[in-house]
Amino acid sequence: MTLSLAVGRPTLADHVVPRGLVTDISLVVGGAALTGLLAQVAIPLWPVPITGQTLAVLLVGSTLGASRGALSMLVYALVGVAGVPWFSDSGHGIAWLLGSSGGYIVGFILAAALTGWLAQRQWDRKFLHAAVTFLAGSGVVFLIGLPWLAVVTGADLVQTLQWGLVPFIPGGIVKALVAAALIPAIWQSVRRLDEAKGGDLR
Repeated sequence: MTLSLAVGRPTLADHVVPRGLVTDISLVVGGAALTGLLAQVAIPLWPVPITGQTLAVLLVGSTLGASRGALSMLVYALVGVAGVPWFSDSGHGIAWLLGSSGGYIVGFILAAALTGWLAQRQWDRKFLHAAVTFLAGSGVVFLIGLPWLAVVTGADLVQTLQWGLVPFIPGGIVKALVAAALIPAIWQSVRRLDEAKGGDLR
């Protein structure tokens, strides 16, 4: 029996590399690193900057699945708290996590789990289903991030939405649609390679 961090049905990553503990750890760490990298692609905005993190979360969750995707985001959060400056604006530490953007980081864990769970049910293989999957994942980030922002800043509902939701809607839709176009396209490429080898991709 092969040890693995993956739970449940195979995902895109499993059709590219075989499951295994070492492989899974590498994928989890790689997903965290990708998130940290895209966090530096940012538009400064107070109290929450616009970044590329959400795109990374959607991609990591859908390709790795629920368990590995969530673990990857957990690693991202814990390593950032430990001192690696890979939160947005090169932020790090527990104080940053407990600040106005911290709820979004926690939301990443749940968003990756949701998108991964849906991907394991093949919702990432066609554009429309993938778009719904990634929009839902983005919504989970706000579901956690907005109440957190309100508590930290003491803002009322209207101000919280103006600060933490409204500026992110256009970019969030674009990132979800980019992911919804990219992941099914990769699946098509993997399927063609598998068929060329005489395999049966399911």
